[in-house]
Amino acid sequence: MHSLSGAVRRRQIRSLFSRLVLLTLVALGVGFLGFLWLLPSEEIVLDRNADGIVVLTGGNSRVADALELLSAGRGKKLLISGVNPGTTIADIARQTVGYDKLLNCCVDLDYSAVNTLGNAVETKRWAIEHGFHSLVIVTSAYHMPRALAEISHQLPDVTLIPFPVVSDRLRLEPWWSNGATTRLVLSEYFKYLYAHLRMRFDSVAAESESVQFAGLLPQARPH
Repeated sequence: MHSLSGAVRRRQIRSLFSRLVLLTLVALGVGFLGFLWLLPSEEIVLDRNADGIVVLTGGNSRVADALELLSAGRGKKLLISGVNPGTTIADIARQTVGYDKLLNCCVDLDYSAVNTLGNAVETKRWAIEHGFHSLVIVTSAYHMPRALAEISHQLPDVTLIPFPVVSDRLRLEPWWSNGATTRLVLSEYFKYLYAHLRMRFDSVAAESESVQFAGLLPQARPH
């Protein structure tokens, strides 16, 4: 009798586990379709200005595109976030001909950020320092959803205007037709999920600390 009830219990546990796995896979699949919908398939023509422009390094032509936006007056200043240590304004000027004046007057370099979270933290510091309330965000199309999520988490009251840089590969062929592109998109999707999960716990921790801090404050006496 005990062996029979144990077998039934194990079968129920396996059935429950299988259902949980299936539901997880379905949720991941639906989420991935939503993520793909967020990915721009072509570059946009920016038709509005912002206080500042932020470009996240890591992809070809991002900095050149950001400098072009700055030259067109789409922002007052430009932050290049995630610059390699040792890279100077002069180095960037040699790679992007024709922007020497702008580089010397209106461009700041961030050497601290080593990942997207670091980009967001440094963007927050820079925006607060200059009193900016709107930013154009320049990064690769596949990276844009996570970049916007991280930066908006750090700057919830600042308007973010995306300017995605679409690579030739993404523009000319479907993401699933090339193994490298497929791996890149899938990797970015899981990083996007992890970022949202981490930010959810960050928010819960911040609320908890706020409540604890409020409990330490002296209570006002009624008059």
